[in-house]
Amino acid sequence: MRKLESFETRNTLSDPGQTQRGIGSARQWIHDEFESYSPRLIVSLDKHQIAKTGRVWKDVELHNVMAVLPGRMPQSSNRWVVVSGHYDSLNLKVPPEMRGDRARAAELFAPGTSDDASGTACTMECARVLSQHEFDATLVFVAFAGEEQGLIGSRALARDLKQKGQEIEAVLNNDIIGNDTAGNGVREKSRVLVFSEEPNDSASRQLARFVRDTAQRYVPGMKTELIFRHDRFGRGGDHSAFNAEGYAGVRFTTAAENFGNQHSPTDTFTNSSPEYATKVTRINAATAAALALAPGLPVTKIVAGRTNGPSLTRGAGYDAVLRWEQPEAAPDLAGFVVVMRSTTSPDWEREFWAGDVRQFTLKNLPIDQVVLGVKAVDRDGHESPVSAYVTAPRRDWSQPAE
Repeated sequence: MRKLESFETRNTLSDPGQTQRGIGSARQWIHDEFESYSPRLIVSLDKHQIAKTGRVWKDVELHNVMAVLPGRMPQSSNRWVVVSGHYDSLNLKVPPEMRGDRARAAELFAPGTSDDASGTACTMECARVLSQHEFDATLVFVAFAGEEQGLIGSRALARDLKQKGQEIEAVLNNDIIGNDTAGNGVREKSRVLVFSEEPNDSASRQLARFVRDTAQRYVPGMKTELIFRHDRFGRGGDHSAFNAEGYAGVRFTTAAENFGNQHSPTDTFTNSSPEYATKVTRINAATAAALALAPGLPVTKIVAGRTNGPSLTRGAGYDAVLRWEQPEAAPDLAGFVVVMRSTTSPDWEREFWAGDVRQFTLKNLPIDQVVLGVKAVDRDGHESPVSAYVTAPRRDWSQPAE
């Protein structure tokens, strides 16, 4: 966090040719740090040509910095788990004499320590530690650029990956995790917010529940609070770019934002809390490792375009019959667990061991009153996130019946 502050500005539109300062020097340092962690990390600059538009006041070549840790399973290239943060910064406290000179304004001191050197540091530390180990799935660590201009870097990467058919099981995005004291003096040393996309049984929401379960197990001194909204009020983050492409993504953010420091010259290392960022980083590392060691998500066969989650039918009498598939079953797969909760409960309430089957019947179950899902478990006890049954959208009654 201190090193990223030392580049003075990491504004996406700052001069990339400067030495020891600016966006170019910052991305090169991140790239070189990634390479120094492990020869197993495949490090690259993900480049995109962005035309002048909106907040991007000039044509710019944007660089996301990526480090890929290949998984050990044959199907690992089809399963990505992403940890991310954005390394660009912004200073909106522009003096009146500079407001007509965007090039000079882009060079203003923009330390961006909490927003978002903290998320970048988290991503880099996860890469450093996890690259010393092997995982079933592929772990991908990304430092995005262009977040402050409207999620440009993440949108470009998410769109490209979707077009290539890349499967991404989870995006753990970290944005503003570097301070524990709000502008009104409220301090939150042991609580982090995790935002997830609607609806309540979306893949994003299941990922958020998985994050909380993992944090309770491995980082018990840190409360992970699920916020059932896609992001903070009136704001956005890079996970949303992946949500828009159908990928499951969540956002970690401090519970004590300091709005006065954000996008200003006072978002400095002095006003940050590396101790707090460390706690959130532990949750990220534990979650990423748990996901990458677990079997892939159970799914259903493609029926009327639906591919996400198990199928549910009413059996004889009052029985509920859940069916699913495991298209890329791990060789160490032990079986499946069926989970259940009431429709108004925020989290799963009951579990049923189903075994290594693809169908499970719950006798005398009022299926209108509950939500059901299934998760895969390997022989070491690693569990996938839940794949939930989601009811089909209501038919448009304004249209004639087929």
